[in-house]
Amino acid sequence: MTEQPDDSFDERAATPAETKQPGAPTLVEDLLLLLFQPRSGTIAGENTLFYVLAGAVLADLALADRVTMADRRKVSIVEGHAPSDELLRSAWDYVSEKPRGVQTVLAAIGPQLRKPVLERLVERGDIVREERKLLGLFRTTALRDGGNGRRARLLAEVRRVLVDGAEPSARVAALAALLSGSGTLPQFYRDIPWTTPVINRAKELEQGNWGAGAAAEAVTRTVTATVVNSVIVTTTVLPRS
Repeated sequence: MTEQPDDSFDERAATPAETKQPGAPTLVEDLLLLLFQPRSGTIAGENTLFYVLAGAVLADLALADRVTMADRRKVSIVEGHAPSDELLRSAWDYVSEKPRGVQTVLAAIGPQLRKPVLERLVERGDIVREERKLLGLFRTTALRDGGNGRRARLLAEVRRVLVDGAEPSARVAALAALLSGSGTLPQFYRDIPWTTPVINRAKELEQGNWGAGAAAEAVTRTVTATVVNSVIVTTTVLPRS
């Protein structure tokens, strides 16, 4: 059974105005951009998306040594390592109150993430919103690829790791692990063949077996693997129970 968040998460940080960032994209932005399917204009895994996005936020904090494992199931902050990014900072502040179970954090921070993260992608030009008329009468908003090539570059990096066997950076390893853990990887079959070697490599990444090229400390890999496996539990086991 999943843990329920025992304190409220600060939803003020989930507004687009407060999450504008001119700097490098966060891991959660990269993940949502990859989950966006240009052919259909939809986002893969919508039903459990907030768990996956929350997992990317926690993984990003782990990669930057801003959180660590308090024990086998709980995550805690690394003092003095607060992130400047408003979206990441809100999650860090929530965990800073006390060590919390990973599933508790996912459930608390996840529901507020989709809108502000999508806004960031639109602001960067990675995704474009366009108004359309349905049946010539009803206005609807559609999403399409921004055409700047960033999604294609991200997908190529993940493909090199999963298909070509290249050693990943820690960031790409975490990104591929989260895609696999979310259960959406089969939807990328046109670009990443759903083969036994790909499945096996993805499972290795889920467990934190990233290879020497990832250059991440063991504790970082452990935190990320714990986060990814919590995402797997929340997106596969719990919805069926």
